[in-house]
Amino acid sequence: MPNPFAIKEKTGRRISASPIANALREAVFEWRKNGYEGASETTKTLLHFWFEEEHKDFQYYFAQREAIETLVYLYEVEGLRNFFDIWKKFDTAQKIDPRAAEEVCPRYVFKMATGSGKTKVMSLAIVWSYFHKLYEKDSPLAKNFVLIAPNIIVFERLKDDFADNKIFNTDPLIPPSWMDDWNVK
Repeated sequence: MPNPFAIKEKTGRRISASPIANALREAVFEWRKNGYEGASETTKTLLHFWFEEEHKDFQYYFAQREAIETLVYLYEVEGLRNFFDIWKKFDTAQKIDPRAAEEVCPRYVFKMATGSGKTKVMSLAIVWSYFHKLYEKDSPLAKNFVLIAPNIIVFERLKDDFADNKIFNTDPLIPPSWMDDWNVK
């Protein structure tokens, strides 16, 4: 698998202004290349199902893949739960002010363009968290979820996608052998 960062001129990928984003992209690329070393079996199964198996008339975009892989990598593999820890590990040049790290709860942010599939990434994160909690002993993740929309337009879109589990029934999110264990309303 070629490194998408080494061939940025050919792919159109831009270097981020954030040194953390650039270092994370490299770390996640290496982690992916090494077979998701350090991840749980649940996580490896889901990542393989989502991104390596063929799905009829469907494929996740690279940005969606990279977003969920980064979340999993930071949370499960690196065990980083706050900005300060992420900053210490990935901003080796220390260009970002660490005072921005005053947080109480784990918080991860993904900058994604309009139309790049933020809803798809939310659904991937929900499925990962749900099955991780269900299948991994002592998992700190959740099986219950709340989506908060910033406005009525986004709310209506999310309602359409998540009502009656629509997105979970139409997208290849859950391995067929795990469907009996899926119980989200």
